[in-house]
Amino acid sequence: MPNSRYEELTDAQCWDLLDATRFGRLATCAAGEPDIFPVNFLVHDGQIVMKTAPGTKLAEVAINKAVAIEADQVTGDEAWSIIAKGVARVVETLSESYQLDDEHLQTWLPEDKPNYVVVDVQSMSGRRFYRDLTL
Repeated sequence: MPNSRYEELTDAQCWDLLDATRFGRLATCAAGEPDIFPVNFLVHDGQIVMKTAPGTKLAEVAINKAVAIEADQVTGDEAWSIIAKGVARVVETLSESYQLDDEHLQTWLPEDKPNYVVVDVQSMSGRRFYRDLTL
């Protein structure tokens, strides 16, 4: 364990943790109003891919393509948190590789979510936190 109570994660560590995670939050901003949405996602070729139904989330991504994705996890005496910032775009036609990923991109609710949103990540930051139980 490091001497510090937290450590900065490298981009490679962030990508590995995101790749093993399927749930996070999408932050958008439209008309000066921020919003945060729970999302299921997967990592594909250095991008974050999610599915969504028509509605507020899809409309806000169309209005302002600058977004952030946040994911975190707490396990025992350790936690991590990652923020990825980038540009979102709605994918109108699916490549064969995205169709294969569809099997792994399961959503929590069994509803039709026909729209894919891809986030081209431009920057990423992450931290791992350690809890000292001896305090």
